[in-house]
Amino acid sequence: MRRLIKWLVVLLVLALIFAAGYWQMTKPRPILVTVAVAEPGIVENTIANTRAGTIEACRRAGLSPSTGGLISVLNVRKGDSVRKGDLLLSLWNKDLMAEIELSQAEAKSAKANARATCLTAEVAQREANRLLKLRKSGAVSEETVDRAVTDASARRASCDAAKASTAVSISRANVIRARLDRTRLIAPFDGVIADIHGELSEYVTPSSPSVGGTPVIDLLDTSCFHVTAPIDEVDAPRVSLGQTARVTLDAFGDREFAGTVSQIAPFVLDLASQARTVEIEVELDDPTDREELLAGYSADVEIILTSRNVPVRVPSEVVLENSRLFVLDGNTIEERDVLVGISNWVWAEIIEGVKAGEAVVTSVDADGLENGALAEIQSEEE
Repeated sequence: MRRLIKWLVVLLVLALIFAAGYWQMTKPRPILVTVAVAEPGIVENTIANTRAGTIEACRRAGLSPSTGGLISVLNVRKGDSVRKGDLLLSLWNKDLMAEIELSQAEAKSAKANARATCLTAEVAQREANRLLKLRKSGAVSEETVDRAVTDASARRASCDAAKASTAVSISRANVIRARLDRTRLIAPFDGVIADIHGELSEYVTPSSPSVGGTPVIDLLDTSCFHVTAPIDEVDAPRVSLGQTARVTLDAFGDREFAGTVSQIAPFVLDLASQARTVEIEVELDDPTDREELLAGYSADVEIILTSRNVPVRVPSEVVLENSRLFVLDGNTIEERDVLVGISNWVWAEIIEGVKAGEAVVTSVDADGLENGALAEIQSEEE
């Protein structure tokens, strides 16, 4: 009898151990989640550019001589700083220089000839005036006086013709100087040489939108910068001049630059294989920020439409389709429908559905995440 009881006790213990093991193996296991606490804070409603924007210099000019020829003088190199009026390059122009010397000599000769002719005309006029006085006393004949007056008039006309010839010679010299200027490339403003397409003794041709071609010198005015960025045409009506903007650059990581919308294009860009956009310009507010920038940096722009302090905000990533999210209530997942207010890429305002202090699930792609599931907060080590 005792032996039977002993075996029954053993069997009971084994059954309990088996049941406990089975329960441990089959009981629901909590999923690991990460959470964020809903709290008061500032939420902004923003618009962002659809493609990367660009840091651009306030002025940029692609320069080429207005005539073709061989480069005989190249005074700059890539990266050089230049001042307005500096000679950047010159084409071979010795023929024009010779023509100018010739035209100057001709102008000088014509001026001397005009002076001599005009002096002769003055002498003839004085002689005619003297004979006119003598005619009153009958000392000279009428024919002699007429001949003297006519000669004085002819010499005055020759003087005028000589002066006109001098003016023509000077104008011809100015025409050649203008042709000479076309062979020289002068800096139109202070700036930095961004690129040069040409070397000494190379032949260059003028570049124009109709003919095409690459400008010989690319000149940047680096005294100021602005940001250009494309905004989707759907968002464009909500953008206005003077709105606050936030600029981030890949080259500066998470650093943010404050700016202001300074220009909005009055037309929509319709580029092949791209959405239709409106280009805007943003001026950086802090002048010291501009000292660190280089033209060509890629930039992202966020235009702040509204900004306010709200009672409850959560990370935007936790709000799923159809305005729903998951809350960790104790150790149980609870799915809730919420009413969302203003939002951006970072924060979303929750008007109804979540209270400040509640934990919302941020690991929205966790396996097994559903209403009623058991969960526990994942530690940072995990």
